[in-house]
Amino acid sequence: MTDNQKASVGVFGGSGFYSFLQETEEYEIDTPYGATSDKIVIGEVAGKKVAFIPRHGRNHNLPPHKINYRA
Repeated sequence: MTDNQKASVGVFGGSGFYSFLQETEEYEIDTPYGATSDKIVIGEVAGKKVAFIPRHGRNHNLPPHKINYRA
């Protein structure tokens, strides 16, 4: 990830947050703990770069007991 792709704010939240992001790019990352719940989306909100990941997956396909919280 280059400096241009880095975000100053990170949000773990509900899938409704996608509607706030503008000019988005998606990134799939590997972690030592396995897969994340979805791709990380970096976009802008009020001129700030924000990284977002939906806690339960993009389509709410992960119930709370299936979320890999360490990843």
